[in-house]
Amino acid sequence: MAIEFFLHMLPPTSTHQMKKVRVVKGKPVFYEPAELKAVRSKLTAHLSRHVPDEKYTSAVRLVTKWCFPISGKHQDGEYKTSKPDTDNLQKMLKDVMTDLGFWKDDALVASEIIEKFWAMIPGIYISIESLE
Repeated sequence: MAIEFFLHMLPPTSTHQMKKVRVVKGKPVFYEPAELKAVRSKLTAHLSRHVPDEKYTSAVRLVTKWCFPISGKHQDGEYKTSKPDTDNLQKMLKDVMTDLGFWKDDALVASEIIEKFWAMIPGIYISIESLE
């Protein structure tokens, strides 16, 4: 089973790394600030249209291409080498995909290809394929 789709949107630049911590009764409590909650909500809204009928239950390859709007002297298709880091972008995306039921657990993602580009059409290309 394989699926692929493009989320036509401005890719979020706030990442999972922006979680905050506060101390309650002497113990750390982690929480998402409003900006991060907004990112989660945006990804949920866009991804919800693409949830497969059946969850993946075995190893998958996840390919993501983050397409950021062109700025400065960059050109369409040029690799983006500035922040945010690909691993930070990917964490929130996979968490939301897990919550929506793309797979039983994001630990099933055994292979990942993550790229980020400057692009005329901003968004996130996603491909998931079974490895079995």
